[in-house]
Amino acid sequence: MSKSLFNEFESVSSKAWKQKIQVDLKGADYNETLIWKTDEGIDVKPFYHSDDFIKSPKISNSKATEWKISQVIEVKDTKKANSKAVETINRGAESIIFHITSEAISIEDVFQNIDLEKIPVDITCDFLSERFIKDAIASRVVEKYRKKITFQTDIIGNLARTGNWYHSLKDDHSKFESIVKNTNQLSIDLSLYQNAGANIVQQLAYAMAHANEYLNHLDNTFTSEQKQSLEVTFNTSVGSNYFFEIAKLRALRKLWSSLASAYNINPNCKINTTPSKRNKTIYDYNINMLRTTTECMSAILGGANTICNLPYDRLYHKPNEFGDRISRNQLLVLKHESYFDRVNNPADGAYYIETLTEQLTEKALNLFKDIEANGGFLKQLKESTIQRKIKESAAKEQADFDTEKLVLLGTNKHPNPTDKMKNELEISPFTKIEKRKTIIEPIIEKRLSEKLEINRLKEE
Repeated sequence: MSKSLFNEFESVSSKAWKQKIQVDLKGADYNETLIWKTDEGIDVKPFYHSDDFIKSPKISNSKATEWKISQVIEVKDTKKANSKAVETINRGAESIIFHITSEAISIEDVFQNIDLEKIPVDITCDFLSERFIKDAIASRVVEKYRKKITFQTDIIGNLARTGNWYHSLKDDHSKFESIVKNTNQLSIDLSLYQNAGANIVQQLAYAMAHANEYLNHLDNTFTSEQKQSLEVTFNTSVGSNYFFEIAKLRALRKLWSSLASAYNINPNCKINTTPSKRNKTIYDYNINMLRTTTECMSAILGGANTICNLPYDRLYHKPNEFGDRISRNQLLVLKHESYFDRVNNPADGAYYIETLTEQLTEKALNLFKDIEANGGFLKQLKESTIQRKIKESAAKEQADFDTEKLVLLGTNKHPNPTDKMKNELEISPFTKIEKRKTIIEPIIEKRLSEKLEINRLKEE
């Protein structure tokens, strides 16, 4: 057909739409009735139109056809971890994240019987060891499949989470520089900020300020070739605000591209995502599966590279085969039965998402500039400015939950009175604050429903 059917219809302007809506409102105020304000300072309109854009939105470079189903495996016993990884891959996992707990672990043994040509692997550690990384890189299997293995190193993330350096500021930065030079890889953990209650603008701005500390440190020591080949991984958590979370990941790529270009560094990045823990509950826990499904959908549409689902029972059960299998199957259904891997840039051209992306990018950039103007991320961490801002955002969200403005079905709305959880708790699902000396105030993750759940447990 050479002529589009839509050419027979007159186009309707944004102004005409608004006039029609105002007539239908019969005197009610348009702004008060239909526009809602978010914690990020964004006014969400009832409709979006091409008139909102001076230029047509650019095509994004995300590749949703290539996203990987991933799973985290903690490595305490090498043989058990390797066996679990092989089984997980046989059951549909396309990527593995090995969390190494000891320097005595042999990378060669962990990788046994894994086809690294097809299965990319991320390595995270409980420790910071230059020797461990050098030995791992020198191993035969890593040398052969170097491009398929990512070593994640984030000393500032550890400082923010624990309140202390691994060893000391000077020693950590020295080891960090050596590790990054050997691997040409680094990572930034912004999942901590989301799980602690930071709003989306804060998450994005803190991620950029966090990354900027590294780029400042490496700028004068890296060659142009090293800068262009540097691989950066962002570890993110995705919440339940569906369209905003899609826009968040899109904005993250735009912000990183802009920051990296200023340093003449590789503007591409890898995004690993997992659903948020902040909105997960122990009561009516099966609803966690619904929450994680929509959160994984946001991650895919937002352009995440790998997605590691959160088992519905992870809060109160030890890692178990059933929970892991269900969480993995959710992703398998999304990929192979819901066809969430057929379009590279599925959110492109959606006026609402495009507008959200632009607004989040702009607001995060302004906050990032403010952080840099006031001494940078590390300085504001040491002064507890970052911690205070996150607490303020978390308190606002908590107040919304307590007043049922923010609803977690089955917990603060329509709870099931027959739910009994006291005998189900294999591990504590509640925040534990360890009393110890720290050089800064750590950023603490906390779920919204903790106080309510504690009170319900007391009544059982």
